[in-house]
Amino acid sequence: MTYETQDSIKGNDPDRAIISAALTGALTTRDQCESIPYTPEEIAEDAAAAREAGAAIAHIHARTENGTPSFEPEVYGEIYDEVRDRTDILINFSTGSTFDNLEKRLTYIEEIQPDIAALNMGSMNYAKYSESRDDFVFDMVFENSFDEIRELLRTMQDAGVKPEMECFDTGHINNAQPILKKGELNRPMDINLVMGVLGGIPATVDNLAHQVRQLPEDTNWQTTPIQEDQWPLTAASLAMGGNIRVGLEDNFYLPNGEMAEGNAELVEKAAEMVHNVGREPATPDEAREIMQLD
Repeated sequence: MTYETQDSIKGNDPDRAIISAALTGALTTRDQCESIPYTPEEIAEDAAAAREAGAAIAHIHARTENGTPSFEPEVYGEIYDEVRDRTDILINFSTGSTFDNLEKRLTYIEEIQPDIAALNMGSMNYAKYSESRDDFVFDMVFENSFDEIRELLRTMQDAGVKPEMECFDTGHINNAQPILKKGELNRPMDINLVMGVLGGIPATVDNLAHQVRQLPEDTNWQTTPIQEDQWPLTAASLAMGGNIRVGLEDNFYLPNGEMAEGNAELVEKAAEMVHNVGREPATPDEAREIMQLD
C-alpha cells in the first residue's frame, strides 16, 4: 500500500508510526490491574521498558505512593528525572484534571518543561458504565473552558512544550479554530483522537474516518481507543497512516483477552501491528523530527 497517496496520512510519516505508551492514567488502580506503576521509580522503569519495546513517547499522570492522582510539581519533577536517567523516550505529561488545581498544572509545565503536554480541547460528560453491574463505575463532568485551554497553551508555548491536543469528539477538533485564528497555536498541530469514552465519540472505524477528515492537512494525529475497542481501532489507524497510543491507562488486555503483565507487553503487540502494515515504529529522535519538536 502506498500511504503517501492517502488523504488520511495528513502530516504523519507514511513509513514510520509513532507509538505512545500511556503508562498510568488517573483513574486506573492496582485493584483493577496489579501492573499499574505508581511511584516515580516504577513509572520510569515502565517508560524504559516501553521504549525498548518500540514506544517513542511516554504519556504520564503522576501518582502518590498509594495510587491517588498527584498534581504536585515536585512529584512530576522526580518522575522526569527518573525517566531521563533511564531512557531517551519523549516525555508527555498530562494536564487533565476534574479538580481546581490549574496553578499546579501550570507550574509543573513551566518549571519542568517536558517534551510534550496533553491539552484537553473541550468540556464533556466523562463516565464509565458497567453492563455487568448495570450501573455507572464513575460519572463526572470534565470541564475545560476556553480560558483554561488558552492559559495552559500559553504556558506550554512559553516553555517550549509541544501541546498534544486531546479531542474526545468532533467539536473538540473544531475548538482549535478560534485559537488558530488568534495566532495562539502553532502549526503543525498534534492531535490525539480519543475514542470510546462514554460522553465522547464512539470508537468505530466510520467515526475514525470522520474525525480524520476534520483535521488540517499538516496535522500529526494518533488514536487512543479505550478498553476493548483498542485493538480494532489501532489496526484501522495504522492502515490509514496514523500514529497510535496503547498502555494500561486505556486498556489492560491483549487482543487474545489476556491481561497484560505490563505496559511493555502492550507496546510489543502494537509494534508487531506496525510491522504488519509495512511500517516501522519511530524512535524518539524520529518522532521528534516528524512532530517538529524544538
